[in-house]
Amino acid sequence: MAEENPAKESCIRIAEELPVTAVDYIDQESWENFFTSKGADDFCEWYADWPQIRTSLKNLLSFPLLQPLPEEVSILVPACGASRLSEHLYDEGFTAIMNVDFSKVVIKAMMKRNIRARPEMKWRVMDITDIEFPSGIFDAIVDKGGLDILMDSEHGPRSGPLSYVSEVKRLLKAGGLYICLTLAEPLVLDLLFSKFRFGWKINLYTISDEASPGTTTQQTFMFVAEKSIFTVVSRIVPSMDVSFVETQGIQVDELLEALKRENTIREEYSKSTDKWYSLEELKQGIKGNIGVIESGRVIKLFLGETGISRFFYTCVLLDAPSETGPFSKQFLVLFLQKSQASLKILASEFQQRLVLQSFKAARLLIIVLDCSYFRVNPRSIGEDTGYFVAELCQVGDDDTNAEFTAEDDTIEGIKQNKIVHQVSSVLTGQIFVEDVIYNQSQDITFRRLYFERTEILMHSEAPLSTEAFRQKKGKPKKNDSHASMCVKVEHKILTTGFHKGVIAGLLLFSTHSKRTTKAGGLVKTVIIGLGPGILPMFMRNRLPSLKIEVVELDPVVLNVASNYFGFTEDERLKVHITDAIKFVREKANSEADGSKVDLLIIDVDSSDSSSGLISPEADFVEESFLLTVKDSLSDKGLFIFKLIPKHYFTSMRAPVYSKLKRVFSNLYHMYVDDGFVEIIFAVKKEAPVELDEACKALERSLLDNYKMHPWINNVLHDSKLIKPLVLP
Repeated sequence: MAEENPAKESCIRIAEELPVTAVDYIDQESWENFFTSKGADDFCEWYADWPQIRTSLKNLLSFPLLQPLPEEVSILVPACGASRLSEHLYDEGFTAIMNVDFSKVVIKAMMKRNIRARPEMKWRVMDITDIEFPSGIFDAIVDKGGLDILMDSEHGPRSGPLSYVSEVKRLLKAGGLYICLTLAEPLVLDLLFSKFRFGWKINLYTISDEASPGTTTQQTFMFVAEKSIFTVVSRIVPSMDVSFVETQGIQVDELLEALKRENTIREEYSKSTDKWYSLEELKQGIKGNIGVIESGRVIKLFLGETGISRFFYTCVLLDAPSETGPFSKQFLVLFLQKSQASLKILASEFQQRLVLQSFKAARLLIIVLDCSYFRVNPRSIGEDTGYFVAELCQVGDDDTNAEFTAEDDTIEGIKQNKIVHQVSSVLTGQIFVEDVIYNQSQDITFRRLYFERTEILMHSEAPLSTEAFRQKKGKPKKNDSHASMCVKVEHKILTTGFHKGVIAGLLLFSTHSKRTTKAGGLVKTVIIGLGPGILPMFMRNRLPSLKIEVVELDPVVLNVASNYFGFTEDERLKVHITDAIKFVREKANSEADGSKVDLLIIDVDSSDSSSGLISPEADFVEESFLLTVKDSLSDKGLFIFKLIPKHYFTSMRAPVYSKLKRVFSNLYHMYVDDGFVEIIFAVKKEAPVELDEACKALERSLLDNYKMHPWINNVLHDSKLIKPLVLP
């Protein structure tokens, strides 16, 4: 198709004609008004014109290193606006393009303009923070300024941008590319570098600054992230020539400084990467002949191959010891997709052996879908992994057909479960409330909360009773859709190992420091992350010396906790809907009397599948935040959080330990849930705690004040598991 005259394109001055304020940038109505006023033929090109990026994009989208080549490169252009980028790509032969934008005006105008000239190109009205397409369907996502618009200074990276980046990761196929044209401002770089750190190959390019009159005068950069099967963390080497760097100003200086910081972090993490194997390495004999069952062999591997599969998987291949036979199955493939139990299995060889024994299989392949994907049909997983499973079948045996099973509930010990509520939040994504009965729970129903984007990791749970809540306006009607709320959630019992450990630790160290009501006043407590509110409700009910503030970013979470878990506020328990880092910083900077925190607890799991951590959010173990935490604590303050690294990054503990040690000299820890969860206790005061004496003092105090309540025995037992944290 003949190229139209580029001189006819209408470039606009961003500073003069785009929405003016930060809020306008993310407001749908502002953009509707903007595009209506511009008209269908007034094109908007930000940062760079087509001649500046044509060669780079063509080379990248041709996937020169990809074998076999995809028959058709599927491309998503998010926040397409009125840019001609998609038209240029189409005219270069990339016809499988999906354009999305939340402006109905611009989508209608662009569809009308292209429907005849470019009939295969598609257009959808859609919010880029919640894209309604299945996982793993695009080879490339080309973003020309979309992320920059989301990343305004008022909201920062903790709402829309995080959701958008999660969608990018989910939608890309194995080996897919995220190509982001950006001004590379500090907030944007911080987000891109941290969120594409694990499992991504990163390149950074400069774009020629020979822009057409009217475009921005700032330097444009092209950030390229390739979705890799491996989790090795590698340095980012930018493609910039020396003469370019020497002639640029503060914009490039800030970028180079951010690169230096990020590469320092990456070097630290790269030293602690565990060894997992690819199928190709196994076929080459690095772990022996995989076509023959080898008694007792255990191999950790990644499955998925660019150009062959849509998804990536973390797996464990287990060959049963010969003496444990006879076997009912020769080769069993176990698909696990969502359970917390599956994460424990991948992290523990002991748990893997137990699963192998329970299925009576000579060879067991445990396959867990990479957590960057969700909304995936189990049948799609089976079809996607067929090629790899065939490669792992035993050679020369009559029974080489693998049996497939998906046993999430069996592995987790669930006898019965029911989703009682599901809600979608712009900040958090899908939130689920589920009632379950476990095989060994004597038919007691537990209500639990989990978030789709935190690897379907259950946040916490509590037992239910059949006693109805007292209603101010009478009992609900039988046909009330919220009838499931009319059960009582037990707030005087804790069931998760983390919550039990928190109580044991705070009582142990509080007793040691004599920080009790005898010293006058209440213990000022801050909990980051409300979840269902089970922990703060227990603490209010059982520990009257605490004054509790809960910090929660998402008001939807508060609604769920109130409506489905019986969470209530009073004069000793308050919730603040705000950003946690901002809240802690204000505490640290305050000089008012009594403003410091005696106890700070983080109960937030990571929403970023590529951070290398299941818990907490990576931001909460950065040294800058740890310093802020220390400044926010009172002289005898205590900081508690749970540390759970990914199963293929268990040695990531070391970098976190190092950061903690640089800030706190007095550190302790304990393991719960069969070693899956590590609880960290950081004491602000320098003098070490004599744990044996503290345990004896705690026992005397509890028996004097609480007699022999059943929960006291748990506290006394768990307090003895706390040990000094010694760096390796």
